[in-house]
Amino acid sequence: MSVPNDIHVQAPARSERSHRRPLASWREHHGWSAGASLRRLATKPVGTLLTVAVMGLALALPLAFYLLLSNVQSLGDALGRNQVINVFLKPDQVVSNAQLLAKQVQQHDGVANVTVKTPQQGMDELSKMQGFSDSLHALDDNPLPYVLQVQPQDGIGADAASHLVEDLRGMQGVDLVQDSGTWRQRLDALLEVGNRAVLILAALFALAVLLVVGNTVRVDITSRAEEIGVLKLIGASRAFVRRPYLYAGIWYGLFSGVLAVGLALAIEFALAEPVGRLSQVYEGKLHVGGLPPWLLLAVPVAAALLGWLGARLVSAWQLRRAA
Repeated sequence: MSVPNDIHVQAPARSERSHRRPLASWREHHGWSAGASLRRLATKPVGTLLTVAVMGLALALPLAFYLLLSNVQSLGDALGRNQVINVFLKPDQVVSNAQLLAKQVQQHDGVANVTVKTPQQGMDELSKMQGFSDSLHALDDNPLPYVLQVQPQDGIGADAASHLVEDLRGMQGVDLVQDSGTWRQRLDALLEVGNRAVLILAALFALAVLLVVGNTVRVDITSRAEEIGVLKLIGASRAFVRRPYLYAGIWYGLFSGVLAVGLALAIEFALAEPVGRLSQVYEGKLHVGGLPPWLLLAVPVAAALLGWLGARLVSAWQLRRAA
């Protein structure tokens, strides 16, 4: 039986030279396996590109959803996610009481700033509104109370905001607390659903990467069953035989991860111009960010690990069956 002139047949002779130390041989074979597997992928460019493209698209989708979700939160902040809480004091409160209460509120956890609005300021605002000017002139005195405008801290959650509102309502001298808590609760619930959806999508597409790499390695091992049999006859171990396939899985994952990052950056670039116009509409309050650098670096590494895992599972199963 003729021995195929392939990469696996040449390697044992190089790695089993008696005068070399085991660690040096092991390191040399790893380097050889990485290069040999990469060269083998280059011999079938169409199949390699199709496999990498499918995996890259699968990995790019969670990144696109993550980018969208992170900017939905920024849009919510621009639309007033942390809207001011208006605290109306009782009519009998004087300016000293309002200032003292404002200092107490300022010390509360979750409060960024407190502004005291006097009755006269409130009257001036009403007079500028259409339809109120004539009615206000008919009043003998100013019926408006002092109002504390409480600005929550950025990023405060719905639960923390609810606790803050309850504490404000329980303070002495407070008559009414006007809060947009429903808006915050809805937005937080939406973001929570979105975060869970991104995690589920990432898990599903990670499984898809495992399956694609595993099937590709399985087909490759099946097509080279005769060669693998020859390697076993001359004493090659299972770890020695499957090592090039493991590196092939790493290459598949690494290239698909790089492609996914490139697609995500392309989406971010395509959205830059309309998002810039949207930010101008909100007078610069809308700050849209891109994907964080740590995520862009982590995706290729995680994809390479997934490729290695898929190749490891399938190659171990295939070689066990062929034993």
